[in-house]
Amino acid sequence: QLGELFLGAVPTVLILMVLYFILKLLFFKPLLAVMAEREARTAGAQKAAEAAQAAAAEKVKQYQEALKQARAKVYAEQEAARKKLLDERAALVKASRNLAAADVSAAKEKVAKEVAAAKRELEAGTPILAAEIAKRVMETAAPGGAR
Repeated sequence: QLGELFLGAVPTVLILMVLYFILKLLFFKPLLAVMAEREARTAGAQKAAEAAQAAAAEKVKQYQEALKQARAKVYAEQEAARKKLLDERAALVKASRNLAAADVSAAKEKVAKEVAAAKRELEAGTPILAAEIAKRVMETAAPGGAR
């Protein structure tokens, strides 16, 4: 009876094995191939995204470096312009001081000449004044010349 049961099960087992191989060949193999291709594409897309992200990071770094260099160049130009203006200002201040010093020394010379001229004038007029003062003192001191 067990032999008949196994004998009756043989066609079912054969049908299942044929069905397994047919499913494996027609369904699972293409499905696994599609899944493997999808995994490969996903991995490729991830690698491409990582490469693009790395390239973008490199470009950002290059941009920041270029920006840093441009700023340094602008600062250097501003510093050169500031130094030039300070040098021009210092030159103008020095020229103004020299001009003012020349004016002051000319004014001092003029005042010294005027003082010398006034002294000469006073020295020239001193004997005349002394004589006049002496004459008046004598007139007032004289007994008949009282006013």
